[in-house]
Amino acid sequence: MQTASPLTPSIGPWYKHRWPWLLMLGPALVVVGGVNLGFVAWRGQDAMVVDDYYKQGKAINQDLRRDRVASAMRLSLTAAYDPAAERLAGTLSSGGQALAAPFSIYLAHATQPQKDRKLDVIPDAAGHFSVALPLLERARWQVVVEGGKRDWRLAATWHWPRQQALAIDADAPAVAH
Repeated sequence: MQTASPLTPSIGPWYKHRWPWLLMLGPALVVVGGVNLGFVAWRGQDAMVVDDYYKQGKAINQDLRRDRVASAMRLSLTAAYDPAAERLAGTLSSGGQALAAPFSIYLAHATQPQKDRKLDVIPDAAGHFSVALPLLERARWQVVVEGGKRDWRLAATWHWPRQQALAIDADAPAVAH
């Protein structure tokens, strides 16, 4: 009869040992991560791709024309956001005089188009306005202010909440306070 000596380990099937499983863990994690990344890439949409570059170029020219109209009108917008009241309030003026015409404010999120917002604003006779704006996410927002007939445009970048207030002047870079 054979007896097992204490110095010779008992050999069993490979799957009962821990080292093969430990060695297979790394490649298994890579495969799971690759499948997950592939799923995210397949489901995600690339918002930066434009279908028709020619139309985009024509739209840029129209925007430049609207910027020149805003410069000729010497437009200026100052606004401040109150997160507690969830309101954006400010003043729109033309050459130092109040502008009481309706306009729109577009807030475009820097990376997620589904978070973009459009605010339709009707200022009072003194050019002051206050409009409801649900709590803004901490982000860099592209702000575009357009006339009700889309005949003029002001544009700036706003880093909320680092910049509490926003001041946009035609022909001047945006200044935040």
